[in-house]
Amino acid sequence: MRFAKNRYHLPGIDAFKTLSIALAAAVVLLSPIPVSAQTKGSVKDVEKPPVPAISNAIPARLYFGHMTGPAPLKPEVFGSYARGCVAGAEEMPADGPAWQVMRPSRDRAWGHPKLIKLVKSLAVEARKHDGWNGLLVGDLQQPRGGPMLSGHASHQAGLDADIWLTPMPDRTLTRKERETKSAVLMTLDRKRIHPKRWTAGHARLIKRAASYNEVARIFVHPPIKKALCDWAGNKGAWLAKVRPLKGHNYHFHIRMKCPSGSPQCKNQAAPRPKDGTGCGSELAYWFSDKPWKKRFYKKAKKRPTIVNGVPIPRKKPIARKTLAWLPKACRALVKIQ
Repeated sequence: MRFAKNRYHLPGIDAFKTLSIALAAAVVLLSPIPVSAQTKGSVKDVEKPPVPAISNAIPARLYFGHMTGPAPLKPEVFGSYARGCVAGAEEMPADGPAWQVMRPSRDRAWGHPKLIKLVKSLAVEARKHDGWNGLLVGDLQQPRGGPMLSGHASHQAGLDADIWLTPMPDRTLTRKERETKSAVLMTLDRKRIHPKRWTAGHARLIKRAASYNEVARIFVHPPIKKALCDWAGNKGAWLAKVRPLKGHNYHFHIRMKCPSGSPQCKNQAAPRPKDGTGCGSELAYWFSDKPWKKRFYKKAKKRPTIVNGVPIPRKKPIARKTLAWLPKACRALVKIQ
């Protein structure tokens, strides 16, 4: 089953109003919030606008978000997970023997070929060994990675994949269902797992994903991490890879290590929790109030520009996320037809 490519959902005016209000209020969460699986995609086909002329005044997301296909080069990752891109990306097939891709209108089912291979393998093995009928695959990357038009701060280098915690049904979902179906939340609130929804099958699936050598991290909501620790008896090296991060209560996020053949790819340092699993003090932090509080920007005090006739150096402004903000190789990717 194939869906039309080169489509994405245009945010409405209300979305921009909401964003403006949020910026005016200067409210920032402690960690980035991923695109919600509850956000519906576009059932109708919407053509992507043309890629803008190259300019350092235009946000990089408008280039990478409007790309209609992968860069026709050998597979290679440039930069980091939240500041990078990917050449030679491969698209995850909409349907497979043990998976179905959700929200196809977003055109975010792309990744480094090794990521695509990993997701396919996980789906097949989960069906064979872990009692899953199949996996519902969420966002991976845009055709050339890079900053997204909306949502994820990461998912730029072709090495990130979101997997829904809702099992795949035993039938092929329609286009409308893939765009509108909501994922099922696995938690009751920020501290409690949903006992009627969370199962040992979920734990087995996440353990399998974390056990792959090429996987660097798995992100889950804090109560899910606790449920995994309880299920495993706080034992197992794989638990160290499972990192608590709010916003992952309906899906888990797989992050791969930099693949071979990508010398410009930047890995994160491997997680090394003090207790070997991350089930102790690290997890306890997420059950305090601190990580859930909103942080407000403080109004900057006016500072003198000249003191005793001597100019005071100004701090460098925060770099805008334009093409100049990305690795040079990423700037080159948007020019390739």
